[in-house]
Amino acid sequence: MLETKTIESATTADGTEFVLAQRGSEWLVRVGGKMLMSSRMHDSEEELAARALERVPQARAVLVGGLGLGYTLRAVLDRVPADSRVMVAELVPAIVDWNRTHVSALAGSPLSDTRVEVEVGDVLHAVRREEQAFDCILLDVDNGPVGLSQASNQRLYGPRGVSACLKALRPGGVLAVWSAGPSERFEKQLASVGFQVEVVRVLARKGSRGQHVLFLGQRRR
Repeated sequence: MLETKTIESATTADGTEFVLAQRGSEWLVRVGGKMLMSSRMHDSEEELAARALERVPQARAVLVGGLGLGYTLRAVLDRVPADSRVMVAELVPAIVDWNRTHVSALAGSPLSDTRVEVEVGDVLHAVRREEQAFDCILLDVDNGPVGLSQASNQRLYGPRGVSACLKALRPGGVLAVWSAGPSERFEKQLASVGFQVEVVRVLARKGSRGQHVLFLGQRRR
């Protein structure tokens, strides 16, 4: 059995500890002793970007909420034009630091791309700042509508957060939300504020039986 080695740890202002660890060639981020993300399981994150951007060809402005290990951001960069603007909002400063150092190579150093603007802070602030500013908003925060690491993330998935996302999208724009599992309540909530909603189940990792859920809400033109 491979040994799991702690590489770095960081504690947020509310006392939550994030731990970056390595097990063989696999990289892990743990929160409160539970695994939050792994470099072995990121296919559904890439699918989040693919499913959203196929609905908005030639997206010029994309907001990614949650940097993780960089896979969602990389999938966006591989699909948008060279003159696009891609903002990534990450609440935990250490996650940004680790993406610039220890795990940079995992997703091809996406933070080095000149199209990327990094904002360290709550993605909800970026959503509320402007109206009709984005073609796509991708949210990969915690475990989706049922949060894991930050209780404050629940504001993002509540009625006000979902409504703010709708206002921040241009007509025809797409809100794509990654989730560890289904949520009928969240699906209804998206529809109640005016999104056209599609729910898709995707493999957590190629060759596995595990599945994740993508919520895709499109703003009417």
